[in-house]
Amino acid sequence: MKVLVIGGGAREHALCRSLSLDPDVSALYCAPGNAGIAEVAELRPVDALDGEAVAALATGLGADLVVVGPEAPLVAGVGDAVRAAGIPVFGPSAEAAQLEGSKAFAKDVMAAAGVPTARSYVCTTPEEVDAALDAFGAPYVVKDDGLAAGKGVVVTEDRDAARAHALGCDRVVIEEYLDGPEVSLFAITDGVTVVPLQPAQDFKRALDGDQGPNTGGMGAYSPLPWADPKLVDEVMELVLQPTVDELRRRGTPFSGLLYAGLAITGRGTRVIEFNARFGDPETQVVLARLRTPLASVLLNAAKGTLADEPPLVWREDAAVTVVIASHNYPDTPRTGDPIEGLAEVAAEDAPDAYVLHAGTRREGDAVVSAGGRVLSVTATGSDLAQAREKAYTAVARIRLDGSQHRTDIAAKAAGLG
Repeated sequence: MKVLVIGGGAREHALCRSLSLDPDVSALYCAPGNAGIAEVAELRPVDALDGEAVAALATGLGADLVVVGPEAPLVAGVGDAVRAAGIPVFGPSAEAAQLEGSKAFAKDVMAAAGVPTARSYVCTTPEEVDAALDAFGAPYVVKDDGLAAGKGVVVTEDRDAARAHALGCDRVVIEEYLDGPEVSLFAITDGVTVVPLQPAQDFKRALDGDQGPNTGGMGAYSPLPWADPKLVDEVMELVLQPTVDELRRRGTPFSGLLYAGLAITGRGTRVIEFNARFGDPETQVVLARLRTPLASVLLNAAKGTLADEPPLVWREDAAVTVVIASHNYPDTPRTGDPIEGLAEVAAEDAPDAYVLHAGTRREGDAVVSAGGRVLSVTATGSDLAQAREKAYTAVARIRLDGSQHRTDIAAKAAGLG
């Protein structure tokens, strides 16, 4: 099977790493990729938002499957263009991807499907914003209705800050604050059958102790030793299957990766948001624990034959990912700094710890930073404490001037904090 992965971040590196280890994959391409992905896949240049260009590339390569990684190409209809060329695509249509592309659309789907979520208001005027902020009170939760690369949400006690964020967006969703720990649960679906993956938890805030601004994610771990063993079954019954059924009922079947961001509140599990693709950095730890070869699962989802796929098999190991970010991330991250120590991780820590590239590029013989989140250092171990120790040992070998990372990823879950 020839597979083309679209994207160039750590999520796509994790996908390419898993696909490169799959005996069913005879050729693996990534467009546009990054310096790390180049070690496991052949890179091709492409504008990931140009559906016709992606379709032409896939056709020229003779791809049997296209996997669209990021949300922006999905919302832009790249999957539709590739499907129109007769090539199976793992990723929803542009219409179904509005589940992530529009918070208001997602709320409407959840209401129709009876999915538990936070009470909310959709606001387009200052008067509506003020009324919604007054109705819910602090802490205020304000979400840009559209895509915002993981940084369109403000959660704050400061009403002025919440109002300023709301007025800076064309349309916002203002909702009640959901207490309790957050969980990410992915599910692969062909629009009818839904197959859940293992839950993970990520860390959105930039600094230790969940301080600092929201980011795209600074680390993750799986499994969740503190979670109810029935959580996945509950979310399947109350959230994932009803959402897939509702989208099919509307004539916009969702095929691909449905990501439910959940809050485990005192009143039960509630959906914070949906994403229409694998999440970053949770993908890194979830795929590290998946024993089942990935390609056939994604292809069956793309072809509508997911019910034929045998049950997924998981490793008992735990996995931890720590993100290394550029200086001044997430505000105005500095790029172009050389990254050293990657060979040391490969020599000293593999296969239990490895580096997945996010924002990198090659300049001659050097690898340099090319984005806010630069690397995801991922490790597995017999339990979270061991996986965490291996991850941070590998992190310590990497040198990137001015870089930052959290030191408390999975510490509490591992019983260390």
